[in-house]
Amino acid sequence: MMQDFGVTLEDIKSARAVIRGHADATPLIPSPFLSQHAGGEFLLKLENMQPIGAFKIRGAMTAIAQLDPSKVKGVACCSTGNHGRGVAYAARERGIKAIICMSSLVPKVKVDGIKALGAEVRIIGTSQDDAWQEAERLCREEGYIDVSPFDDRFVIAGQGTIGLELLAARPDLATILVPVSGGGLAGGIALAAKSLNPDIKVIGISMDRGAAMHASIHAGEPVDVEEVASLADSLGGGIGLDNAYSFALCRDLLDDVLLVTEEEIYKAMQALYYEDRIIAEGACVVGIAAMMSGKLKTIETPAAAIITGRNLDMDMFTRIVNGEDVTLGTTRINGSPYGQ
Repeated sequence: MMQDFGVTLEDIKSARAVIRGHADATPLIPSPFLSQHAGGEFLLKLENMQPIGAFKIRGAMTAIAQLDPSKVKGVACCSTGNHGRGVAYAARERGIKAIICMSSLVPKVKVDGIKALGAEVRIIGTSQDDAWQEAERLCREEGYIDVSPFDDRFVIAGQGTIGLELLAARPDLATILVPVSGGGLAGGIALAAKSLNPDIKVIGISMDRGAAMHASIHAGEPVDVEEVASLADSLGGGIGLDNAYSFALCRDLLDDVLLVTEEEIYKAMQALYYEDRIIAEGACVVGIAAMMSGKLKTIETPAAAIITGRNLDMDMFTRIVNGEDVTLGTTRINGSPYGQ
């Protein structure tokens, strides 16, 4: 019997009903190239095909559906981009004002995408924690309702619907690779998948620069980390020292959490583009990077990876697929043409 995490399989099934017809049923496709690497069938869950270009719409719609537009002033959140886009979309659908707080590290393309959905964007400080403090102030002092990017039971339930869809399509899945940041996606998928099949392996992967959940699991409690520029910018930020849900889910349900380098993410972005013709954010390919680099030493198949979003800086992406050098803050990544 699954332990009590404050979020249940029934919550995830309820979320499935909320998002039905709006944010569900994204494609699950085979990748012949990655199947060769895995030594068995390898599938890609294309959350980059969502209306907002990312999986975050699932959790945002689930959480905001609980609110009565006539009784709330608005919603506020902090975001590295895709959660803000999801909140902006869901709030617009419900006729609710949204303020999205973001740090200066967030790429301009993500800021512009949120503004295009009608939300107000506030750029605060140089880290996700700075943005979180402003979102918290809006809720505490001005009466806005917080929609956490990851530590909210409705958000986690919404993201967990991906797990339901994966096992509905492929009950024989043996492994799921999930990008992990604050843990809402990884925790929700792990809860859904392991509730249905306790033997399935769910592995979280992050970048090796500021991976808060990885550091927190190793410390045995939520800890702060320094946030730095990364190709996997969507995975930046802390998990909150008073984390109520996602830390325990990831700590207890993930079978492992692996870290990959910027160079490995770079090569995985190239591979996904050239081999599977998919444009994806750096955060999406961390599982592929772990497999291609050998850090995921063995993988039980059939396996699936979540391609979480496509909202990336296309100038940066073009340089990567062309094998050019890229600069992230003070770090330079030496590029090379694909296959070299």
